[in-house]
Amino acid sequence: MINVLMAVTAARHWTLTDGTEHPTGFWAEEFLVPYEIFTDAGFDVTVATPGAATPIVDELSLGLTGGVLPHTVKKYRAKLEELAPVLENTADLHAVTAEELDGYDLVFYPGGHGPMEDLAFDTLSGRILTSRLESGRPLALLCHAPAALLATVDEDGKTPFAGCHVTGLSNREELINSFAKKAPWLLEDKLKEIGTDYDKALIPFRPHVVQDGNLFTGQNPQSSKKLAETLVSTLS
Repeated sequence: MINVLMAVTAARHWTLTDGTEHPTGFWAEEFLVPYEIFTDAGFDVTVATPGAATPIVDELSLGLTGGVLPHTVKKYRAKLEELAPVLENTADLHAVTAEELDGYDLVFYPGGHGPMEDLAFDTLSGRILTSRLESGRPLALLCHAPAALLATVDEDGKTPFAGCHVTGLSNREELINSFAKKAPWLLEDKLKEIGTDYDKALIPFRPHVVQDGNLFTGQNPQSSKKLAETLVSTLS
């Protein structure tokens, strides 16, 4: 059986430059679509969060302002209710040992604005990412989740992800959100700053997946299905 470690943000807000806390969490599509594709393929998925905290969905991802149609919202809410026991009993990402990490065929980070608040500064998560990249085994990050790569930067400003071909939510896509004008930083800018070879689709909000060796990244929520299917094909 293929074993998947799904590392989910535990953040419930994103702190903006004026000190306000924008409510957030994980993005529904980015968690639910890959989870369903993986489990339908027969994969065993372990959901983990920092400190085993119960993650919450970003309500913005369950409405028209998040680009989700009513019939899809209904489907997502039903699926979230079904998966409540999973989300309320997550594993502790911080407690994953090297031996346990080696037992996972795939490590997958879904997004939402949450990772901009917690995983971007989580050194324990950073060690998992570094170890996974060096192992040569599949590692995937979706939309805002590549923010977690910032936690791999050492005291000398270096990261093993420098030079890696990656994607993630673009500045243009982020700035569609009015509150993003108060963002302390934007993901595209930071990924370039740490030395990754950042790439994006010509047209915003279109599926875009990048593979560089064992590293897989998806640009936006619309890339959820394509990224998950790519990973299933790779692992099957």
